[in-house]
Amino acid sequence: MSNKLFVGGLSWNTDDTLLRQSFERFGSVNEARVILDRETGRSRGFGFVTFDDNEAAQSAIAEMDGSDLDGRNIRVNEAQDRPSRRG
Repeated sequence: MSNKLFVGGLSWNTDDTLLRQSFERFGSVNEARVILDRETGRSRGFGFVTFDDNEAAQSAIAEMDGSDLDGRNIRVNEAQDRPSRRG
C-alpha cells in the first residue's frame, strides 16, 4: 500500500501549508501539495499528501475521509499511479 494520499474536494483557499498542517497529526508528512491550474495559478480543488510511513497514511484515510477541511467535506484515499500518456 502507498504512503501517498489523494485529497479531493479542497476549498479554493486551501494551500500547501494548511494541507500539511491538517495531516501532520497522523505522522511525519514528507510532502503536501495542492495542485494548481497551469494557466490561472488557482487551485484545482485537489492535492496530495505523502507520509513517511504507511500506518500514518492509513490513519489519515480512516479519520479524514469525509471530514471538514476549510469549510468543505473532503475525500481522502490512496493515490493511484498516473497512467502514462501516449501521443
